[in-house]
Amino acid sequence: MKLMARGGRGIAAIVALFLFAFLWAGDFDPSARPPEAAISSTPAPQAPRPPQQLSAGGQAALHAIVEAGYLAEMRWPDFTDYRKHLVKFYDSYGYSLPWVRGLQPTPQAQAVIALLLQADQKGLSAEDYDGSRWNARLAKLNPPAHHPSEEDALRFDAAMTVSVMRYISDLHIGKVNPRHFDFGIDVEAKKYDLPDFLKNHVVDGSNVPEVLAQVEPPYPGYRREIQALQTYMELARKDDGEQLPPVKKTVASGDAYPGVPRLTRLLRLTGDLPTDADVPAGATVYQGPLVDAVKNYQRRHGRDPDGRIGAQTIGDMNVPLSRRVRQIQLTLERWRWLPLGFQKAPIVVNIPEFRLRAYDEYLRTALTMNVVVGKAYDHSTPIFIDNMEYVIFRPYWNVPHSIAKGELLPGVSRDPDYLTKKGFEVVDSRQNVTGSGPVTDETVQELRAGKLFIRQRPGPKNSLGLVKFIFPNNYDVYMHDTPSTELFSKSRRDFSHGCVRLERPADMAAWVLRDNPGWNIERIRAAMNGEKTQQVNLAHPIPVLIVYGTAVVLEDGLVHFYDDIYGHDVALEKVLEKGYPYPG
Repeated sequence: MKLMARGGRGIAAIVALFLFAFLWAGDFDPSARPPEAAISSTPAPQAPRPPQQLSAGGQAALHAIVEAGYLAEMRWPDFTDYRKHLVKFYDSYGYSLPWVRGLQPTPQAQAVIALLLQADQKGLSAEDYDGSRWNARLAKLNPPAHHPSEEDALRFDAAMTVSVMRYISDLHIGKVNPRHFDFGIDVEAKKYDLPDFLKNHVVDGSNVPEVLAQVEPPYPGYRREIQALQTYMELARKDDGEQLPPVKKTVASGDAYPGVPRLTRLLRLTGDLPTDADVPAGATVYQGPLVDAVKNYQRRHGRDPDGRIGAQTIGDMNVPLSRRVRQIQLTLERWRWLPLGFQKAPIVVNIPEFRLRAYDEYLRTALTMNVVVGKAYDHSTPIFIDNMEYVIFRPYWNVPHSIAKGELLPGVSRDPDYLTKKGFEVVDSRQNVTGSGPVTDETVQELRAGKLFIRQRPGPKNSLGLVKFIFPNNYDVYMHDTPSTELFSKSRRDFSHGCVRLERPADMAAWVLRDNPGWNIERIRAAMNGEKTQQVNLAHPIPVLIVYGTAVVLEDGLVHFYDDIYGHDVALEKVLEKGYPYPG
């Protein structure tokens, strides 16, 4: 499946089973409505006053601003990426001022401004929508204090149109198109026709806050993320920011540690230490409820909850809470990239969490397990959305050319029988085995040239294990079993070449084949341990989402933070810091 507020055509009808809800942590909301369904039901007041008419000179001035895509007094004056939307919007009003009546801001304009000033509560920034500039603009249109001019009114109106278009776009589909990062998420289907949207639902709307509330993602997980943002913004304001002192050796229960007072304050603030926990004032011995609180904290930050205070735990706790706020904001941006729904309930892998969740047809969490993802520095797992179509039991592994050259051929140069000993064979482009026994120099040359290929025979030692799950994509990424099961017990699990290794592959097969008659767990295990390779097509495609969120709020309200293992948070932040216009 391959975000208009920068253009477009309304929300596409891709939703037979709409609103999968908690993509990264667990629940759905089948009662939620698609945004436009709710918006279209908002009644407009009867006979609104006509827009403010402009003189010929005023129309020319407004036309010049729109054509230039530039308004100098705005925080981000360049709106060339929205210019065509403003052209259409003002054309539809004959270059009059829809936000102004009698040289006064309309009630709808004032309602919009009130929402723009609260943008921080949505993980956005009020300043991006001219937050600190609106009072001065409103003052110029206040007759008791000033004599409003046509110039003031038209510049107010243009700034209002640009700001509200940006706000709706950012809130609905995010600021940056995920394609900019080469992510396989296509946001086109979510885009609004902004000029029509404003004209039909906002300019003369009877309840602007209700209308704009409907443009946000409808998922409960997103709403929990918004609530966590409010909580952590308040925690960041309350925290004194004191740093825990470093340690030369790990602090265990019963050890003295001078950072205990700060540790106590921080853990109470974050909720890991209950408010009624008995920790004596001025205590310097690490023990009792503090140990359990540290375990809670470690668990929420993707660490092994051993209750011991070492460099890693101190480093996590010394991250300013304002930085945790930023993690939530960046995750909210990615929530806004996601489609509004799918024809079938999806499988979701959150890379920094190293966790998979699948949903059944009743919109309940059906399956969850640990996963191994691609190595952080050279084999990262891509971010994309596609559909799982079939399962292969006892698969061959067709070794990618880069892995063959970098990891297998060096072994062959030392031992011509290396491939045979490791369960590999050489094949041609039609998968015909070219021979057995020692690999000759001539064969090595053909392998290096990409004329011959290496594959691994099926079996328990095969790198793909006994089953793989295919969702055809441009990245050649899939999910599979693995013989290296010891990796699932580690807290950080980026060890693969990019594919997703599953902790419980048989359970995954049983779930994806649940609508295929006869494919119960017994038959699945028999196929995994049988003698032949076989492909089973799914009764229906299942959406697969490979996503990236370093701040996840579970249905119990607990906020979990994870490392930015691929640097995607850093990259997104750098783009956001540049301001408008963002990459589309």
